[in-house]
Amino acid sequence: MKFDSKRKAFTLIEIMVVIIILGLLAAFVIPNITGKSEEAKQKLVCIQMKSLNESLKMFKVDNGGYPTSEEGLKALLTNPRPSEYTSYSSNAYIEGKNLPKDPWNKPYIYLNMEDTIDLVSLGADGKEGGKNENRDQKLSECK
Repeated sequence: MKFDSKRKAFTLIEIMVVIIILGLLAAFVIPNITGKSEEAKQKLVCIQMKSLNESLKMFKVDNGGYPTSEEGLKALLTNPRPSEYTSYSSNAYIEGKNLPKDPWNKPYIYLNMEDTIDLVSLGADGKEGGKNENRDQKLSECK
C-alpha cells in the first residue's frame, strides 16, 4: 500500500461535511435533551415527598398521630414534645441533621389538616401557583 505524502490536511469540503453532520445531529438531539432536566426535577419532587410521607406514617404509628403543622417536618428530626410523644423513635424518622429540600433548594411545606396531611413544593420560582417548572406540586397529586 502506497501512502500519498503530498496530502497533509483535510480539504475544505471534508471539513464542511463534518460540520454539517454535527449540526444535523445537534438539531435532532438537543431538543430532546432540553426540558428533561426540569421533568426529572418534577419526578424527583414526588419521590422525595413519598419518602417523607413514609417517615410521617412511621411517626404516626409510633406516636398516635401526625405532627401538627406548627411542629412541621422538624418533628421527624427531633422530638418536639417528649412528654406527649413518649414512643418517639430513638433514631428519629429521617437520617441526617437537616430536612431534605426540593430540587430547587427550597423547603417542603407540610400541612396537617385534622390528621390529613399534604406536602407541597412551590416549584422553581418558589411562589404559589405557576406553570411548567414553576407549578406547585403536592403529594396528593403524585402518582
